[in-house]
Amino acid sequence: MNNEVANDPSASTSVSVNEDAQLVPAPPFSLTLLAENPEFIEARLKFIKIMALRTILMIMAIFAYFSIYWGALWKVPVRPLEGWIIDFDGYRIGSTVKDELLKQSDNRIAWQIRSTKGFSNANDVATAVVEEECWVAVTINADASARLNAALFSGNGSYNSSEAITIIAVEARNENAYRTFIRPSVEMSVQNIVHNFAVEIAAEIQAQNNLTALLSVSPSTLVQPIYYTLDNVRPFDVPVATAVSFVGLIYLLILSFYIVNSGSLARQVSGLERMLTFRSLIQLRLLTPLLLYLVISCFYALLSLAFKLPFERKFGRSGFVVYWMLSFCGMSAVGLALEALMPLLTAKFIQLFLMLWIISNISTCLLPLDILPGLYAYGHAAPFYNISRAVRTIVFSTRNEVGKNFGVLVAWIVVSCLTMPLIQWYRRREQVQSWRKSQVAQKLV
Repeated sequence: MNNEVANDPSASTSVSVNEDAQLVPAPPFSLTLLAENPEFIEARLKFIKIMALRTILMIMAIFAYFSIYWGALWKVPVRPLEGWIIDFDGYRIGSTVKDELLKQSDNRIAWQIRSTKGFSNANDVATAVVEEECWVAVTINADASARLNAALFSGNGSYNSSEAITIIAVEARNENAYRTFIRPSVEMSVQNIVHNFAVEIAAEIQAQNNLTALLSVSPSTLVQPIYYTLDNVRPFDVPVATAVSFVGLIYLLILSFYIVNSGSLARQVSGLERMLTFRSLIQLRLLTPLLLYLVISCFYALLSLAFKLPFERKFGRSGFVVYWMLSFCGMSAVGLALEALMPLLTAKFIQLFLMLWIISNISTCLLPLDILPGLYAYGHAAPFYNISRAVRTIVFSTRNEVGKNFGVLVAWIVVSCLTMPLIQWYRRREQVQSWRKSQVAQKLV
């Protein structure tokens, strides 16, 4: 029977027809996910392989890139912020506050006693804090002890205990540090000192049998002989500024990347990539994004102006133009870096660098570099950090280092302008070699 089948020509023809049917390409839009068509099986395996590889790359990126941002929040503060104690009083209140604050130095604030030389009053100290000579200062104001003694012994009902101590800080320097570390730590320490001092004074007054008389004339002096005033010299009083000093920086980079991606697509679709000489291609890749960054950054700045961001606090009417140029330089700094790397990484892998570029930059803006691990010192040269610093100067009139901030951004632009031709030359050489090989193959045919 088997021999008959083997020798039967019709059976052989049937098998051949079935095999040919499997090799025939399936018509479009006709297959299911589990189809057994050989061409589809190969395509399905290729799809799975690509998605598996990209998933593995994402998992690696989670641990390699995201750890940068997680690390900027883990175990902070690594180092305490510097705080000053300046005693303009020179008597009991001054010595008490100094001694107690020094005992309460912790991992948030490291207190140092500073001489009054160079400071005529608390206003001079406030200027020093604005100029970032320290993060916070506590001043024990002149004649604080004398005014308290006069109130205790003469029953002065107009005595204001909050004039004894002043806490000076700048919220706009870094609102997260101010709200999370500086203000809670300093106020808790000073309030403990105020409470303990009140207990001492009450005990002394009671021992002198003067308690009833003082309570009848100035009870607040007995309950709160000393207190403090919090002087937030530069408050972060414009909530929308968060958009341009932190979160908006990510949007600025995304806009830059969109221009890079659009330029690459336009060159490929139009054929300019293969038509232009090397020099003309470099000119096109430099001038096109710079021109578009100039236009887009203007509308980005106008959006902030529409939401009443006060640009005039530091540079007057020129503040808007300064901010526009800052946004332009910022877009150019982050965007040209992507533009330079696009031929090397190609559209397949540029997104991985984009993730690294965003995370490594934004990690330097959330908290002060002073309290982060030493690894994050690179932030001083990071584009986002310098944009954020300059924005704070423009909007809140903090320490003016705008020239330095622009210098860092321009340095990034120059580096990208120098590396772009090198990377493009390498890629163009490969393209020329591939074209020559194809020409030789065509001649042989």
